[in-house]
Amino acid sequence: MGVSTSRFYQRRSEPVTDRELADAHRANEVHDIWKMSRHSYGMPRIRHGLRLGSGEGCSRTTVARLMADCGAVGIHYRRRGGCTRPGDGGTSDDLVNRGFDPEGPDRLWVMDVTEHRTGTGKVHLAVVLDAWSRRVAGWSIADHMRAELVADAEQMATWRRRPPAGQTID
Repeated sequence: MGVSTSRFYQRRSEPVTDRELADAHRANEVHDIWKMSRHSYGMPRIRHGLRLGSGEGCSRTTVARLMADCGAVGIHYRRRGGCTRPGDGGTSDDLVNRGFDPEGPDRLWVMDVTEHRTGTGKVHLAVVLDAWSRRVAGWSIADHMRAELVADAEQMATWRRRPPAGQTID
């Protein structure tokens, strides 16, 4: 059976070792903390709870092992993909040659689109910034990420800033 004779008799005389008993007590504490958290706490919070409750530290791997032993699994949210969509791998042309310090207002506008989570779903925000003053020139919010979101933000920037007719904005 792969067990030495001395180990067999030791185990027979002492069925539970001190370490196994301490692990059983800690596993009960881990399970209690997990139950009190309504099955939501993961390893970091349970570890913190053990430190606060018993006053003694416990390693991350020990807490993870004890959680696995008693079947405690915390709630974890899977990160979903953002608004960036992979393309063909090509890069866009650099129209300003990395010159992000224009000589005056309304000479260079930069734009960004971000995704924000709300209680009712996601919203997308398109913002047009004036690179000289770092002020928002135009913005648009919608529950979709289509071209009209960006066009609305650019139209608002044009309407608010009213650049001269002959001037081209990079």
